Amino acid sequence: MRLTSKGVVIAALAVLPLLPAGMARAQAPEQSKSIPRGEILSLSCAGCHGTDGKSESIIPTIYGRSAEYIESALLDFKSGARPSTVMGRHAKGYSDEEIHQIAEYFGSLSTMNN
Repeated sequence: MRLTSKGVVIAALAVLPLLPAGMARAQAPEQSKSIPRGEILSLSCAGCHGTDGKSESIIPTIYGRSAEYIESALLDFKSGARPSTVMGRHAKGYSDEEIHQIAEYFGSLSTMNN
């Protein structure tokens, strides 16, 4: 059996939630528990928005946006309340809880890097 890079990434993402909690990135006590899961889910955003949310193209930068703003935008894309070209399709692939986790992760980046 030959593994493609896409297959390797999918396999790695499937195994990550099974890792012991002690192997997770250390986080400050005030950070939400949804941030580590949100970081994993955010990998699908990296292709367009950059790994840290800092886009280097015409795609909007999400770094520095609040978790509340990101969550609201994603939920609006998901419901169709906010027009989009591709974001509606992406957002529909996530549960509301996963959207919350992604938003918490990106919302935490600017506070972690200050």
